[in-house]
Amino acid sequence: MLNTAQITKHFTLRDLIGLLALGLGLYHLVLVSGVFAVSTMEMRLTHLMLAFSLLFLSRPFSKAAEGSRFDRLLSVVLVIAVLGAGAWLLSRWKAIAFSGGLTEPGDFYAGAVIVVLVFEAARRGVGLVLAAITLLFFLYPFVSPYLPGLLGARGYSFERIVIFLTTDTQGVFGIPIGVAATYIVLFTVFGALLSAFGAGDFFFELSRRLTRGLRAAGAKTAVLFSTLIGMISGSAAGNVAVTGTLTIPMMKREGYAAHQAASIEAVVSTGGQIMPPIMGAAAFLMAEIVGIPYVEIMGVGLLPALLFFASIFFIVHLQAVKSDLRPPVQEVEDGRSLWQVLFEGSRFIATLGLLLGLMLWGYSPFKASFWAIILLVVGELLWTREFRLSFIRRLGAGIANGARNVAPISAACAAAGIISGTLAVSGLGPKIAILIDLASGGSLVLALVLTMVAAIILGMGLPTTAAYLILATVVAPALVKLGMPLLTAHFFVFFYGCISTITPPVALASYVAAGIAGAGINKVGWTAASYGLTSYLLPFAFCFGPGLLLQGSLVENVVAVITGTAGTFAVAVAVIGCLNRPLDLWLRGLVFSGGALLLFQEIWSSLIGAALLIGLLAIGRLRLQASHQQANRG
Repeated sequence: MLNTAQITKHFTLRDLIGLLALGLGLYHLVLVSGVFAVSTMEMRLTHLMLAFSLLFLSRPFSKAAEGSRFDRLLSVVLVIAVLGAGAWLLSRWKAIAFSGGLTEPGDFYAGAVIVVLVFEAARRGVGLVLAAITLLFFLYPFVSPYLPGLLGARGYSFERIVIFLTTDTQGVFGIPIGVAATYIVLFTVFGALLSAFGAGDFFFELSRRLTRGLRAAGAKTAVLFSTLIGMISGSAAGNVAVTGTLTIPMMKREGYAAHQAASIEAVVSTGGQIMPPIMGAAAFLMAEIVGIPYVEIMGVGLLPALLFFASIFFIVHLQAVKSDLRPPVQEVEDGRSLWQVLFEGSRFIATLGLLLGLMLWGYSPFKASFWAIILLVVGELLWTREFRLSFIRRLGAGIANGARNVAPISAACAAAGIISGTLAVSGLGPKIAILIDLASGGSLVLALVLTMVAAIILGMGLPTTAAYLILATVVAPALVKLGMPLLTAHFFVFFYGCISTITPPVALASYVAAGIAGAGINKVGWTAASYGLTSYLLPFAFCFGPGLLLQGSLVENVVAVITGTAGTFAVAVAVIGCLNRPLDLWLRGLVFSGGALLLFQEIWSSLIGAALLIGLLAIGRLRLQASHQQANRG
């Protein structure tokens, strides 16, 4: 039997964290239900208090200190600090707002505690890189009087910076933490509930039946399965962890090498972050920062996402042709037809349909997600027809897991608030835009190249959300100044922040997949980067061809669909080096050039690209006929 000390320890390490996560999820569900209303500042403050408390209790100070008495004591101190400072600001924010910004010493002390805790939450939840970048921006107002040239500026006192960052909605409690407290938390809860109720199993069975009998069926199942999971997850490494344990062994049984199977899974899981209707947390932030409805963000992301998945679909098929992989012996099925699988998953289809339909109807994303959650819970009850303790546990676990997943995102959002607030109060933002303009010599193409490099480097050390927030604040305004449309500029940095997860030398999605497949991480990383080559070209293409973002005229959009599909196919042929048979190196170079020209939407580039692709197909057909004739003579 457990003694009292053991029970207390067990409750402290598990139950308290679970209850806190459940409380965070229920708090936001109750808020969005309209049972009671709170102000924007109250909601953001409360969210930060709960999310940071959850983070400090669930993430250790360091791996070496994990489980130690020091770590537990420090975590308790940090929780008391965030709750105390948050409660003080909750009691004072109205007085500060109604007085026009008049503060007292207690406001400064509470704000200073919050700022310090943001750095620690960012370090624990995301990593040292984000904490260091945030600290670098935070220190700028204090060192700016000593900097030369354009970067020089008059200094600010520590008190003024802290007060601005913590008593206004332009700092820690700005748009990023607001999005985390509305859209992101509800969508993470929604995704966690789908997983808890078995949506993943349904999507896998559906994908397996739709690809049955095809060449490379396992790999095509992986593409389709990760596409479906990506619509409810939006996390590259998370998608790999969920889908890879099923799909990577399937691909290896079909004959794919371990590094090939892992690379396919890493690339296709990365696409989940750009796949509507849930494109990852960064997409919700983009909607708020750019100031357009999330439905429009979904529309802009649709064609690039479909081209992304079409590209990897072509890759897996051509790799199977090159390796002469044949459809495996059919596995014994469980007797269910495709229609039976669809019927059993109808509650998940209806839930996703309601979510999308409500957003298209004009509902806000968090309202749409709330009603989708209600339908999901009711549908699960009607399907199981049993309201038992096990159902309540699954429901509670789903809500708690979703809330637990949002805690590190909230830390990243609070850190981004410090960065954006510092840029606003110090005037550094416009100066960075000027520096990028000067570095590129006024050339938009060169500015895009510099932005791409910055986005990929940041994405290697940061999750997509944090990388996008920094780039959207610092770099995107420079692109807009050079003449790029606002939404296109933000989507450009968002896209490269996503695909950084498959870009060596630090490629998180590839590393997770390599671990599952038992393959070398470097080999998987470089193979995944080559398989995802189309995704590196697409952002440049849609910057100069609005049809790829469905932002052009009807004719431009239709042409973009046709040329984009042809271009992704051509690039896939060049990457694998095979059509009906292996291609010579010079032919691969020509077909790659044709594919790249097709992706860029200029009339002449499309015509030249089409001519190159048609020429390749003609050469391939002639060679195939010649080989048949030679075989017949033999």
